[in-house]
Parts: sequence; C-alpha cells; structure tokens
Amino acid sequence: MNETVLRYWWMPALRGVIAIAFGVLALTLPGITLLSLVALFAAYALIGGIVWIIGAVNNRKADDHWWVLLIAGLAGVGAAFIALAHPALTALVLVLLIGANALVSGVLDLVIAVRLRRQIHGELLMVFSGIASILFGVVVFMYPLGAGALALVWLVGLYAIATGVLLLALSIRVRAWRRGAVPNEAPHPPDRFPTNS
Repeated sequence: MNETVLRYWWMPALRGVIAIAFGVLALTLPGITLLSLVALFAAYALIGGIVWIIGAVNNRKADDHWWVLLIAGLAGVGAAFIALAHPALTALVLVLLIGANALVSGVLDLVIAVRLRRQIHGELLMVFSGIASILFGVVVFMYPLGAGALALVWLVGLYAIATGVLLLALSIRVRAWRRGAVPNEAPHPPDRFPTNS
C-alpha cells in the first residue's frame, strides 16, 4: 500500500479538491434544500470512492495491502449509491450516512498514515485528516439533529473543506518527496542500472 499511495500521490489531491468543492458549494448555496445536499454528498462520495478503487485495482498485483484502499473506495461508492437510491432521505438518515462515511474514511486514513510513517514525514497530515473525519463522525452520531438543517449544512461544509485542505497538503508533500524536493527526507533509491558518464 505504501508504494501505491506514494506513486499515486494525486489520489489524495483529487479527493482534497472534491472535498473542498463540496464544502464550498454547501456553504455558498444559502437556500440549499435537503435534496440538493443529498445530490452533492452523493457526487462527493462517489467520485472520492472511485479514485481509491482505481488506485487499488491498478496496484493489486504489486501491493499486498491494496484491499485497504479498495475498502475505502467501496465505502464511498456504497454511501453514494444509498444516497442516490433514496433521494428523499430524511434529514436524520442523511446525517447518519454522512457520519458513517466520515468514520470509515477517517479510520482508513489513519491505517494508511500508520503504513506510511516509515516512508515519509508528512504522514501526520493524513493522521489529522483521519482524526478530523472520525471526530466529525462521532459528533454527528452524538447529535444527529441537535442543531437543525442549516447548522448541518455548515458543519458538513466546514468539515469537507478542512479535510480537503489537509489531503491537498499531504499530496503536495508526497509529490515533493517523490521528486526529492523535500529536505531531510530519505533520498530516492538509486537507479537500478546507473550510467557511467
């Protein structure tokens, strides 16, 4: 899994961009209806899940832990399909679905971060992203409808933007490390067939 995440540094970047777009849309649509929020969440979860599934499938032969990424992707796609199959979700069901998706993705982000800790020093960004997701999920399950629909939209939007920023920062760090641009990091392994020039 380490090599998959390092090679496909753009996967967390794409997830980050999708999360930020989802968060900004949720916050900037003042009259957003519950149906619109369901559609936004479904698109966010579906695209993010597909990104992880593609990474997992592309590396299933080279990576023994490719299934962790597959589970993350399937959880996102599953949440999206539940939302799409039942567009008239009640506010409570939508809140619980978003919370469950956040808990699963947060735990899997922590698993990936632990696996990366020997590879890069930027894994703390993924730890923070995972913790933010888990805390958000816990808050949602503790107070599913305590603050009303508008507060829900703001909470979901701010959570999505925060995790999106963390994922973008992580992907930039991983990309820089892969190119040897981050100081005090482990260097690239030498070429297998060095040229004598």
